[in-house]
Amino acid sequence: MKRDGNDSAEAVLKRLDEQHSKYKFMEYNLNTKKARLKTQIPDIKTSLDIVRHLKSRKDSTDPLETRFLLSDQVYAKAKIPPTDRVSLWLGANVMLEYSIEDAKVLLEKNLEAASKSLTQVEEDLSFIRDQTTTLEVNMARVYNWDVKRRQAQGTSKSS
Repeated sequence: MKRDGNDSAEAVLKRLDEQHSKYKFMEYNLNTKKARLKTQIPDIKTSLDIVRHLKSRKDSTDPLETRFLLSDQVYAKAKIPPTDRVSLWLGANVMLEYSIEDAKVLLEKNLEAASKSLTQVEEDLSFIRDQTTTLEVNMARVYNWDVKRRQAQGTSKSS
């Protein structure tokens, strides 16, 4: 308090509260990113499993029978002939055709990147939570210090 040259507990509490708001904002953004990654990773794994299955059946002559989702709870049957090409959704309404091997490599790279990103987000969230807890303790200490200071001033004035 004295190091800042500012004895006003209200000013210090205001600065701490601003910092607390920033931490809460960062925590919200990290939680949003974590939720997105937790839904993205299973989708990538599913796509990778499908590409691996198609690769294993590439030399077969029998078509692969499957069902695919047309819309909510509406499926269609399909027979997929053996192929060495697949199309992947990249996002933003973009789909590209890849060879099965290139698709496998791309999906493995994306899965690894998403997993690393999820690990980093969880570490960042842990750090933010620690910082928030420390900040909240400091806010309580400053508030209690100010209460004691005011009580001491009130006692000395009435003496």
